[in-house]
Amino acid sequence: MPLLSRMLPAPLSIDVRRGAIAHLGELLADRRIATEGRVAIAVGPGQGDQIAEHVRPGLAECEVFRVEGASVDAAMALGSRLRGGSYEAVVGIGGGRTIDATKYAATLAGMPMVSVATNLSHDGICSPTASLEHEKGKASFGVTMPLAMIVDLDYVHAAPERLVRAGIGDVLSNFSAVEDWVLSNREQGDPIDRLALTFARVAAEALLYQPRSIDSDEFLTVLAEGLVLSGMAMSFAGSSRPASGGDHEILHAIDHLFPGTANHGELAGLGAAFCYHLRATHLGEGAERLGEIVASLDRHGLPKTPHDVGLTAEQFAQAVAYAPQTRPGRYTILEHLALDESALLKAVREYVGTFAG
Repeated sequence: MPLLSRMLPAPLSIDVRRGAIAHLGELLADRRIATEGRVAIAVGPGQGDQIAEHVRPGLAECEVFRVEGASVDAAMALGSRLRGGSYEAVVGIGGGRTIDATKYAATLAGMPMVSVATNLSHDGICSPTASLEHEKGKASFGVTMPLAMIVDLDYVHAAPERLVRAGIGDVLSNFSAVEDWVLSNREQGDPIDRLALTFARVAAEALLYQPRSIDSDEFLTVLAEGLVLSGMAMSFAGSSRPASGGDHEILHAIDHLFPGTANHGELAGLGAAFCYHLRATHLGEGAERLGEIVASLDRHGLPKTPHDVGLTAEQFAQAVAYAPQTRPGRYTILEHLALDESALLKAVREYVGTFAG
């Protein structure tokens, strides 16, 4: 019998609204997640402790663990403690760093994980990857996607605005990642998953054309759903390709060469805009999309140029030259053009001259 459909991993539940956290106990009572209610809660700095205390009375048996940073060591330590207990699931409460560490720990422990996001800084809240620090820098690791996800807009509104705005840059970078995937398919014959590509593109399109700002529940809902769709696209593809192209190569290079420059989403948006500049000036395509992305970054108060994140044109060109080393084997506009540092510096100066101010 021919295969008429394929089975795709997706969260059992996605709850994005004000007051959503009050229903965490009901979600965990779902026997598909925890049959007897033995649950571990992992919290990071910020609002995690507050939320844990808010939901604890509704859970019959739970234990709270503190996650000390988004490092491999911290995640492995949590994984060891989870394996040592008799928990049926773990709930990660916090920002992207806490959730990444909890996803990795849950994967090591072989148990389902529920993601409770307190901000919307990047698509790690519902993705099959975890970005963790180690002795040589930072790397991405494959993990099991969260089984369920909650975003309580009350807590998101209370989070630092810069972190919420960063998620916009991460979703918009899907445009660049999708174009890179199509390019690698055309030039190298790399396989492409059109369904994953569609999810990633739709997430970015919905955000780009959402007229409201982060002050509104409507915008935050679209942003949260866009981050979820990005995570699902990566899960469908079996890699980060639909949401990570030359844009993310640039951000990882900046993280490596100039650590602490800016956060993930801010650099992703900037990287995406510059990659489109390269497309427009060297391939003669994407100029309209470049204008839309830069306008959106500007409207939401995100960095548009290297100077906005404290980098000189020379430093940014150095990072772009280094960027392909961060994802060996991945073919993007950067590998396609293979510009030397002199040509990259010229391109960066042209980009800054066009969009600064």
